Amino acid sequence: MTQLITLPYAPDALAPVISPETIAFHHGKHLATYVNNLNAAVAGTEFEDKSLEDIVRSAQGGIFNNAGQILNHNLYFTQFQAPAEGNAPQGRIAELIDAQFGGFEAFKTEFSAKGAGLFGSGWVWLSADAEDKLVITQESNAGNPVTKGLKPLLTFDVWEHAYYIDYRNARAAYINGLWQIINWKEINKRLK
Repeated sequence: MTQLITLPYAPDALAPVISPETIAFHHGKHLATYVNNLNAAVAGTEFEDKSLEDIVRSAQGGIFNNAGQILNHNLYFTQFQAPAEGNAPQGRIAELIDAQFGGFEAFKTEFSAKGAGLFGSGWVWLSADAEDKLVITQESNAGNPVTKGLKPLLTFDVWEHAYYIDYRNARAAYINGLWQIINWKEINKRLK
């Protein structure tokens, strides 16, 4: 049985980038609904005791959609920390970004553009392949890079429910704000 994750910070810790109201709706209602729907859908099936990653790799339809949204949201919510001006990658992830994108600003520009430019609802991801080559992908709806054999490192949720309370329809402003709250230590842990 899948459980709703406990956030590793207080509901107001990400303000003003993400408000406590958005956290209450996005985590407490949207994500909780995906958890409840998945648990109901997998009861008595071959997926009942599988990990979220295994379900996402092999399921289709409603089971895939709910498991994908849970996995995506778990990675999204656990990558944040309190806002920090000038927040930038450190350690191994910084080295890879510098080598493959020519620096953090170039990476940030490309990643942000792909998030802002994704048509409809979905996610923009930074992932690594088996050789630690970094890849930026756009995934529609519940898509996750694990279905392509990649290791997800960083994601921005660009479904409107992620930002509409705080930013209305200004997706680019929301994306720009998220850079202040990325916990790069967590991204480095995911890279290992």
